[in-house]
Amino acid sequence: MKRLLTTLICIMILAPCAYSLDSENAEQLLKEQEIQTRIDKIGINLLNYNKIPRRIVFVYDKREKKKFLTTDKALTKRQIILYDGLYQSIQTDDELAAMLAREISTAIKSYSGIWGGMLDSLEVTLGSKKFETVADKRAVDYMVNAGYNPLALIVYINKTCPQKRFDKFSRHNLTSKRLARIYEYITYKYPDYLKNNDYINNEYYQNFLLNSIENRRMLQVKIENNSTEELDYE
Repeated sequence: MKRLLTTLICIMILAPCAYSLDSENAEQLLKEQEIQTRIDKIGINLLNYNKIPRRIVFVYDKREKKKFLTTDKALTKRQIILYDGLYQSIQTDDELAAMLAREISTAIKSYSGIWGGMLDSLEVTLGSKKFETVADKRAVDYMVNAGYNPLALIVYINKTCPQKRFDKFSRHNLTSKRLARIYEYITYKYPDYLKNNDYINNEYYQNFLLNSIENRRMLQVKIENNSTEELDYE
């Protein structure tokens, strides 16, 4: 009788805790499902509006151990994995579209070239600076075609990509050079987004403007001289 009473007391004590844990788990699961739905919606919009006839899967991963998207998965499995640590850094659908458009631009490279895209995938993995520039510009096109503001790509990159000391021996371009080339591309191809700039008061866009004064001065001179030269941005 004493043992039965002890068991009943334990059940009464632990039951609310178990309910609380179940409730928290259910809430967390619902949150993850909402995030996945948001990612899928924007990702599929980018694929459909750009008429990309390739299957690419978008996956939200609640783990935070990786800061950036996994380009290797995009190239080998045509799968774009977005980790929570990076997801938490975005604020708008435009910024999320910027993330996904840039990775889609990489993923479709795995479908082109010989050996089922394996050779081109290897080129990207090894870090072709030229491909990086092409992929950034293609991401801008993807965003505009799907109705997203391409200036969000500048905000996204400025927010998440560190600046190295130099890129002479690097497989990648300096972040400042990437941003300058994206800005130049938008200036020539989609100037209306700069004339009616929805990001002009965004703190990360303001930071880009502050750190790109010399690069933008070079671009202005190029425009005034009707030059077609490729600028050597800093």
